[in-house]
Amino acid sequence: MSTLEEKIAHYTAVNSDLGLGLEKDLIAKVTKGLGPSIYKSDSELVSCSNKEELARVRENFLKKKLGFKGHEDDLDHAVKEACEAMGTSNPKKYRALFYALLVRRLGREDVYA
Repeated sequence: MSTLEEKIAHYTAVNSDLGLGLEKDLIAKVTKGLGPSIYKSDSELVSCSNKEELARVRENFLKKKLGFKGHEDDLDHAVKEACEAMGTSNPKKYRALFYALLVRRLGREDVYA
């Protein structure tokens, strides 16, 4: 099993490879906040083709964790943008990076301060 530091290093390298422009500090905080889910192959990734999973991201992460009260269409648009930023043909959409993109996109870095 990888350590938290190894996961953060991996996600930081993927961030660079994909040109996402996320700060290492934000990646580290989001990764730590995901807890043990980053060590499970299924929960470590986000499937942009699974509408139920994207709805869970909207409800559980955007609304509950980030406290975003915006219109659902706006939230769905932010999720779609994160999917596109990570590459529509990229099968490895790491949850930590996906969530960090959403945090930055919605200006909620204060949640991880």
